[in-house]
Amino acid sequence: MMSAAHPPHATAAARPRGGLAAALGLTLAVLVIEVAGALLSGSLALFADAGHMLTDAGGLALALFAIWIAARPPTPEKTYGYYRAEILAALVNGAALLVVAGGILVEAYRRLLAPPEVLAVPMLAVAAVGLVANLGCAWLLRADAGASLNVRGAYLHVLGDALSSVAVLAAGLVLLVTGWALADPLASVAIALVLVPRTWTLLRQAVNILLEGTPAHLDLAEIEAAMRGVPGVRRVHDLHVWTLTSAREAMSAHVVVDDVGESERLLDALHAVLHARFGIDHTTIQLETERPAVLRIQGR
Repeated sequence: MMSAAHPPHATAAARPRGGLAAALGLTLAVLVIEVAGALLSGSLALFADAGHMLTDAGGLALALFAIWIAARPPTPEKTYGYYRAEILAALVNGAALLVVAGGILVEAYRRLLAPPEVLAVPMLAVAAVGLVANLGCAWLLRADAGASLNVRGAYLHVLGDALSSVAVLAAGLVLLVTGWALADPLASVAIALVLVPRTWTLLRQAVNILLEGTPAHLDLAEIEAAMRGVPGVRRVHDLHVWTLTSAREAMSAHVVVDDVGESERLLDALHAVLHARFGIDHTTIQLETERPAVLRIQGR
């Protein structure tokens, strides 16, 4: 007997559309200011920050697009709908940020060998504006960053850019006080190195979901033991748990029971355990009776 629980469920990323749109508008405005400031001052750290702002803008726009397409209903060709669109968006965001970080490191190396002149005052002023803007964007996205991998990717972008602005401010102060030209490229290196581990974590999470790996917060053995604990259940096999999209896990399993005539009670009990203990609502369970030993040996 097969039973599938498919409760109504909006994706976790469907809520923060307004916050993402506001953050995108603010990011685009500051991006223009930072590019102008970088050209005026000659600061690589500001260019690095502007590069992060550009990926922020792209990431936020991609996140908004992912929310829109993920809300489309399932079709006969796309039976799960477009939930995975937000995971693809997170993957693209992370990959783009790694590319930007690599470019910054290359240019920083060149400037360490031959540091150019940098104007500290414009650099400080623009970095201060960027810091305020990025903190504002982070505040707009923080509430939903824990529930959606897509929003988390955008949140990491703007949070990392806020750290970039802090590094630019520090480098600008050093330049203003001491005139030490290496402060600018060193700040750029710090910006890139701080962002890489966070971005790598985001990429690993996105790839694990796309490969339908077991969610990191769930233990397959624990789930199997909980299902076997339901009265009337003998054993569980072909158990699979994967993530459809952020905060929505799915599960399928074959469950050997004493009496399939109790299917309604058994399925209700199994679904209750899976929901209450593990937060899994999208379940497909096939109930079976134990085959005679001779048939199992013959593989029938």
